[in-house]
Order: sequence, then C-alpha cells, then structure tokens
Amino acid sequence: MRQDRGPEGPAAAKQRVVLALMTRLVLAQATLAAATGLFYSRRHVPSVVITMLLVAGLFALALVVRSGHHAAWIIALSCESAFVLFGLSRFFAARYVGGTLFAIIVTGALLHPSVARAYLAAPSADDDIVGEPGLEERGFGPA
Repeated sequence: MRQDRGPEGPAAAKQRVVLALMTRLVLAQATLAAATGLFYSRRHVPSVVITMLLVAGLFALALVVRSGHHAAWIIALSCESAFVLFGLSRFFAARYVGGTLFAIIVTGALLHPSVARAYLAAPSADDDIVGEPGLEERGFGPA
C-alpha cells in the first residue's frame, strides 16, 4: 500500500485532499478579502470594521469546512452564497468588486460533484451507535 493513501484506502485519501483544497480556498478568500478590503477602505472606519468582520467570518468558515461533515458543506455553501449576494449588492451600489469573484469561485468549487461527494462520504461520529444504548441499560420497569 502506498504511503499517501493511508490505512483507509484511496477513497479516504482523495477525500482528505478535497477537504484540504477547500480549506485552502476559503483561507485564500479570507486573505484576498482582507487585502482588497483594507487597501480600498481609505481609512473609512465602517469599511475597515466590515472587512475585519468578513475576514473573521471566513476564518471561522475555514474551520468549519475543515471538519468535512455534510453539515459543514451546507453551512459553507450558504455562507458563500451570502458572500456572493453581499458582494454583488456592493458592486451594484458602489462599483466595488472586492472578494466577490473569489466567492463565486469558491461557491462553484463547493458545487462541484467530487467536492459534494467528499462531504457526503465524511464519517460521522455516531455511525457506530445503533439504537439508544442509554435506554437499553436501565434495568427497572415493568417485568
């Protein structure tokens, strides 16, 4: 067995690669949003605050994306859609593109079938549990 595949096999290795790629894309989006937002803010305090909140949200989203669960994919897709809509509204209102193009790229990457499959195949912590073991252990009740 090759070193890069790990004990789980090639499917798990491919899933790890896709999750790492998506995490890097979201981190690159956060970096790009910070760079363009702070460069074009012209020391306007509300713009700086909005940019820093957006960057903090993107770093939090990168942590969520890294988990690899299906819920993380749904959260990432909804957040990226919101970032695209926010960016488009800023573009139409102020002709400011900012990180909108990169948000569109990340949204497209999230919608790619192999990425969706990687998030669907993520192992869940409660896959091993069948039923409710806490209820089966109780010994009192009608006999």
